[in-house]
Amino acid sequence: MKGEAVTDLDVDALLANEDKHVIACCGSGGVGKTTTAAALALRAAEEHGRRTVVLTIDPARRLAQSLGMEALDNTPRPVAAAEGVPLDAMMLDMKRTFDEVVASHTTKERAAEIFANPFYQAVSSTFSGTQEYMAMEKLSQLRDSGKWDLIVLDTPPSRSALDFLDAPARLARFLDGRVIRMLAASTPGARRSMLSLMGASAAVFTRVFNKVLGGHLLTDVAEFTASLEDTFGGFRQRAEATFRALQDDQTSFLVVAAPEPAAITEAVYFSRRLTEERMPLDGMILNRLTPVEVDLSAERSLGAAAALEEADADDPVAAVLRTHSDLARRRAAEERVASRYAAACPEIPQLWLPTLGTEVVDLEGLRAFGAAAGGAAKAPVA
Repeated sequence: MKGEAVTDLDVDALLANEDKHVIACCGSGGVGKTTTAAALALRAAEEHGRRTVVLTIDPARRLAQSLGMEALDNTPRPVAAAEGVPLDAMMLDMKRTFDEVVASHTTKERAAEIFANPFYQAVSSTFSGTQEYMAMEKLSQLRDSGKWDLIVLDTPPSRSALDFLDAPARLARFLDGRVIRMLAASTPGARRSMLSLMGASAAVFTRVFNKVLGGHLLTDVAEFTASLEDTFGGFRQRAEATFRALQDDQTSFLVVAAPEPAAITEAVYFSRRLTEERMPLDGMILNRLTPVEVDLSAERSLGAAAALEEADADDPVAAVLRTHSDLARRRAAEERVASRYAAACPEIPQLWLPTLGTEVVDLEGLRAFGAAAGGAAKAPVA
């Protein structure tokens, strides 16, 4: 296997498949997931003529810079540097997306009340799971627009592989839960207030919340939930609808990993979870393998170097052989780590890609990455 890439996964066939409308790149942080998403989106648009948008969750400027753009925001914008190529790019702004959700499901007056509420401002900006939920919301908006043939999603980096799938439902349950409804019913003027029905226990409830949260925060929460009354149920329904859309055959999941123990463990865990949830997992892309140009083992390389040095201690070829030996040992170690994925998920197609000679910082770098991925199914990449 050394010196060659595993090429079960045909990336070009996936990108050219007109029945596929969403490709979600997922995995742990630091494995090249954002670069992979951008490179696949560029190749889909440039080589296969598909109207493509890439949605990234990564707040770093690397993607914008590699696409030749000063910055990305919550609105898809054409990649002008890729002249004539039907490619747009955007970066998720979770608060703006939350605002759009609220505005689209209530009146202008009620939306203004919600936007001004301090508790809403906190939930929409910092609440655990909001980023993942809004990524799903934005994906739904892009799908519903019908403007693009293909959406490439760079999923949020997370410590747990479960977050992207679980957070939307968790946030929906929170916003649609019993405590929230009770707080909504406790606002002044609410018809037959829940707290009034609770009688004496209402005072205890209020004292506890005032002590723990503070009186102003309790009021903010109650007013926020009362303002959301028109949208109760909507969060849960949309989360469930988006979850079902991800299970559709029009979606493809690609797990991205690196030849490191933690990344492979995460890739295995995520792959199993996707399979359990009946998500269409089409393959695993392994990035950043040490490139080895010659299929010569580390041991044979060292033996040849020793023989040359015995004849001439300063022979430059011996130094080259020793360097090759180091690279071959590293590659062998990486392959042993990577083989754990195949052992755990033998039915999942894989694509192994070597580290490129230079960092991917522009369109040419993305093209080179995409060509390596797309051409790998036709010719092994070493």
